[in-house]
Order: sequence, then structure tokens, then C-alpha cells
Amino acid sequence: MKILIFGLNYAPELIGTGKYSGELGAWLSEHDHDVRVICAPPYYPDWKVNAGYCAWNYRIEVENGVRIFRCPLYVPKKPNVFLRLAHLLSFSLSSIPLLFFHVFWRPDIIITIEPTVFCAPGTLLLAKLSGAKTLLHIQDFELDAMLKLEMGKHSFFTKVGYKIESWIMRRFDAVSTISHTMVEAARKKLNGSNRPVFYFPNWVDVDFIRPGRYGDFYREKWGISVEKKVVIYSGNLGEKQGLEMVLEAANRLSDFKDVIFLIIGSGAAKERLINQAKQMKLLNVDFYPVQPYHQLPALMALGDIFLVVQKKGVADAVLPSKLTTILAAGKNALITAEKETELGFLCETYQGIARRVVPDSIDSFTNALEEMLQEINPNNSGINQVARKYAENFLDKEKALGDFSQNLGELVAKN
Repeated sequence: MKILIFGLNYAPELIGTGKYSGELGAWLSEHDHDVRVICAPPYYPDWKVNAGYCAWNYRIEVENGVRIFRCPLYVPKKPNVFLRLAHLLSFSLSSIPLLFFHVFWRPDIIITIEPTVFCAPGTLLLAKLSGAKTLLHIQDFELDAMLKLEMGKHSFFTKVGYKIESWIMRRFDAVSTISHTMVEAARKKLNGSNRPVFYFPNWVDVDFIRPGRYGDFYREKWGISVEKKVVIYSGNLGEKQGLEMVLEAANRLSDFKDVIFLIIGSGAAKERLINQAKQMKLLNVDFYPVQPYHQLPALMALGDIFLVVQKKGVADAVLPSKLTTILAAGKNALITAEKETELGFLCETYQGIARRVVPDSIDSFTNALEEMLQEINPNNSGINQVARKYAENFLDKEKALGDFSQNLGELVAKN
């Protein structure tokens, strides 16, 4: 098949949507599909275009057999809701010439990645002109997150936004998304349409990420003694995570001299969090940048407890991709999520897979973390077998991508 992937983020981004889109494109190319990508230059999660790329130029490159077309975009230094809108619109507008160029390539299917939904009109126009089938793959219900975090009080904008979103979704031939909760949410947003909705989870390479590998690498690199218990948050340092709670927990547990907190990653809130940690005089918190992907097994081996932290009302719209790696490594995780969310369902159904507390409750969060720290036993392996088994059974990369490829083939074959 001729497959066009159209979305804002792509490899070599190491976090979030770009990571999965990059691996998807490479896998499809390896399995004899002709794959092209229209995307932006890499900029996430630092909100700064990577060295060697330019924010304002078009560029064509080939990586892993995939022909990649990069478009200009505006990248705000300190994104807020309005600057984010300008950022998303800039890419959707700059990509229009490349969409028209691909009319003559005549793709069999166009996979549009949300975020951003602003790419949807261009996708639908290209499909109309070229006869391609269309699939909207939702990594993040960006409208939900935006409205709940920053615009939820504007009921008029909320109603109009959801009506436009539903209208756009019903124009695609199919929709896919990354969790069972999000599948149900997509069906509701389709508002009675019979469009198929596929479950396509974020995957993990369970052969690459395994329990207990290279545990001493980062202890030596960062000077962490073997007596220290290590609590890690790794990923995007954004506003929807609510990472102030991690700093407050570190402050409350500062008397635990054998515990260190590592906050690893980049994002819009990083500078503010670093300044806040300095103001709180936290000696048990260290910040590090995103680590190379090939060192990920060593990073996972370092941590005793991993944190998956989000604000109330966000977890139902977003399934954190970091969790797949935590599960594959057989690590213990402390999750903030409401019971009725996908994360809540996961913890309820697979007892012992992770510890869950309600979002935005510093008392519940700190108490649970303290209990987990006290349960660490240096005389056992520390491997969470429930988590590892779940990753092997449901998140394996080859199975997830193989099932998705089959769904694409069936969609293209339909009249």
C-alpha cells in the first residue's frame, strides 16, 4: 500500500506522539509498504527546534526507508493556549502545498495523527482529490485537554468546539485510538455514526525493555549510591502533569535520607519547576534532560518507583505513553487517576499492576509513596510480575503494529 502519515510530530523526537509515529512509519516501511510522512521539524518536548533543523524551511529526508517531508511552523518559547493555537495553525497552513503535491502520488490511505485535529481539513481535501481512504488516529483528545485545563469556563467555546470536532471525525473513513476508554469516547464523539473505531495501543518493545538490566550505569554516571532508593518521573514536563505535587511530596519526605527524586525530561514547565525546587531548598530532587533511547533499559533499571502524574480531569483524555515502558520493565508505579478512567480501570482489573491514588491529593499521594518506599526489599528482585506479564500479553510492539496493519488493509479493500 501507499501510506501517507500526516501529523505534527515524528522521529527523531523521543517522547510522546513523535516516538510512536516514527516507529509506525519505520515498521510499515520494513513490511513492504511505500510510506511517506508530512510532519514538522522535531521540537518536542523542549519547545525548541532541534539542532540541524530550521523552523521556517521546507525539507525532504529519507530515514528507515520512509520519505519525510518537513514543513515550517511557529514554535512559541512559552506556550499558552493562544500561542499553542497559533503553533498548530502554522503547521496546518504550511503543510497545504505538500498535501497538493501528494495528489499526484495518489496514496491508498492517509493516516492523520491527532494532535493536531487542525490537520483534518487538509486530509479530507487530499482524500477527495486523490481517492484515498482516511484514518484519524487519536493519540490525545487535544480539545478535551485544552478545554479542561485552560478554557473549560467558556461554555460557548466548549459547545462549538465539540460540535466541530464531531463533524470532522464523522468525515473520516475510520478512527483509531490508544485506550479502551478513548475508544468509547471516540464513539460518543462520532454521535451515532457507523464509522469503525479501532483500538491501537501505544506499544513497547518487550525484548528491548526487560526487567533488571544495567542497573549500575546511571548510579555511576550520576553519583547515586547503592543505598539510595530512587523515585523517578520521566517524560514531558508540561502543565497538565501537575508536577508540583512531586516537589511537595519530596519536601514532605525530606527526612528520608535514603530517598532521591529524579525528574527527567523537558517541557514548558521545566524552568518553573526547577525554580520552585530551588525556592523550596529541596536537596533530594535532581533534574536531568531526556536520555538517549538506547540507554532506556538502564534508566528503567535505576528506578525503584516510577511516577505517572496528571491533574484531575486529564487522565480520562490521555493515556500516558510512559506507562508502557514502566510495565515492560516490571517496575512499580504510583499513578494519579480517577477510578472511572482507563488508568483506574487498569489498576482495578489487574490487581497489583500499579498503585493508584486520586489526582490532586497531596496527602494520598505522599502516603502511598511512603508506603511503597517502605515496602522496597533489597533482598528480592523488585520485579512487578503483574506489570511485566501485562506488557507481554497486550502491549507487544509486533502484535500491536501487525493488528493495525491488517486493519489498514481491510479499510483500503472496502469499496
